[in-house]
Amino acid sequence: MKRTAFSGPALVRLLAHFADLEVHEPAQSLADRLSQWLGWTDAIALSTALATDPPAMPGARSAPRDVEEECARVRASLAGAFAREEAAARRRHRAPVQPSPDSPVDYADFRQRYVSLQQAMESDIGALRTRLRSMLATKSPDMARLAVVDAVMEQALTARERSLLANVPALLGKHFERLKSAHASLETSTANAWLDVFRKDLQSVLLAELEVRFQPIEGLLAALRPR
Repeated sequence: MKRTAFSGPALVRLLAHFADLEVHEPAQSLADRLSQWLGWTDAIALSTALATDPPAMPGARSAPRDVEEECARVRASLAGAFAREEAAARRRHRAPVQPSPDSPVDYADFRQRYVSLQQAMESDIGALRTRLRSMLATKSPDMARLAVVDAVMEQALTARERSLLANVPALLGKHFERLKSAHASLETSTANAWLDVFRKDLQSVLLAELEVRFQPIEGLLAALRPR
């Protein structure tokens, strides 16, 4: 097993571990990498957002505590989505927790569910992010500018983020096949016990991806908290 000399996001470290890859700290700074991801139209929009001083828009101001609770609810719901999907699938098929040793086990169902969960994360977190920006815009000109900058960054980076995270199900698929092959090579092992290992690993990856996707929410929440 190669050592992963990397202290970055848990998602990257987990996937590198499952794929037995050696990952190092990037040579470029975050600013340098962002400059490569932003097109010239994005750069103009970002420059305009930073240069302008938009007025705070009057509007309803939810209590910070209510916002914190809503964000926590959304995060908890997404974090528990895979377990709920598993339970629902078993109820639909009235299947035992573990399939029989002779039953074919395929990754396609896991992949479909993970992609569905990714879409739910993108949708729910995107809606929450939009609401937090609307709240920021009511606070002060500085907070209104931050909301505009966040909107520009979301628009500029969403396609890049979607493209990168689309690789996660494929990497999980390779991990699934490695575990399955390793199980098949053992003459004495608990039937399909490797599936429990894979389910736990998938849940760990899901939580790590949720952490990455939730970072903008955490930043907006920090800006909304009273000082």
